[in-house]
Amino acid sequence: MSELMLESAAWEDLANIPADPPRMRPLCIKCCRPVQVCWCSALPPEPLNPAGRIVLLQHPAEEKRSLRTAPMLSVGLAPGKCLIYKGKRFPRHDHELETILADERSLLLYPSANSVPIEQIDPSQGPYNLILIDGTWPQAKAIYHSSTALHGMRQVKLVSSGTSSYIIRTQPTEGCLSTLETAIEALSVLERDDRYREQLLQPLHVLCQYQLANGAVTHQSKEFLIRHNQYPKLIGRRLNRLLKHADNFKDDPSEPTERKNST
Repeated sequence: MSELMLESAAWEDLANIPADPPRMRPLCIKCCRPVQVCWCSALPPEPLNPAGRIVLLQHPAEEKRSLRTAPMLSVGLAPGKCLIYKGKRFPRHDHELETILADERSLLLYPSANSVPIEQIDPSQGPYNLILIDGTWPQAKAIYHSSTALHGMRQVKLVSSGTSSYIIRTQPTEGCLSTLETAIEALSVLERDDRYREQLLQPLHVLCQYQLANGAVTHQSKEFLIRHNQYPKLIGRRLNRLLKHADNFKDDPSEPTERKNST
């Protein structure tokens, strides 16, 4: 076939491409996910209405993740009980957020050297604004260090051990939790109400079950993979320190292990 005929055939193929984009799958008006993969059926019968509020400082990259857990909080809690601010540095000249961060009843959930176990906070002194940084560990660390308004806040941490139910995403260590799980644990303590664990976690289970049924695999933590020589990348200094801390914990079980937010 001559070059001219090949070129003509190519142009003909291009001419047959439909001008209109393919039709998108219908989206759920609540979670904004395709209806076939919607997890809204697993939400609480009525949105839970805590006395306090969850305030997410969300890295812009999180919004692009299809399997993020923050939307489960925003629709699982009553209107106004989950506020989301996007950015890499806060408060970004936002008067409302400035007021929240300066409030004496605002608590930053972040495992800094100044953090105290959240169990030490007196719930009767609330209601509290619980501030969470929503992003990967490197993103959360960068947001914290670039947002000086966060440094002087009362800071709390989760110290009970456990394994994340977010099994379709790799966590840095065995004690890391998703944004949803971190908020659930904190709310359960501050509100003294186990309904947050019992009801708000169900959408995450549905999401994971659907993904596993359609080709996803269970992810072990980086800690597990490294210990079993299955992790192909070099690890950073922070993760190396966390693993050493885990080794020390095995030697001394009386020392609590921090739960950390990774999503």
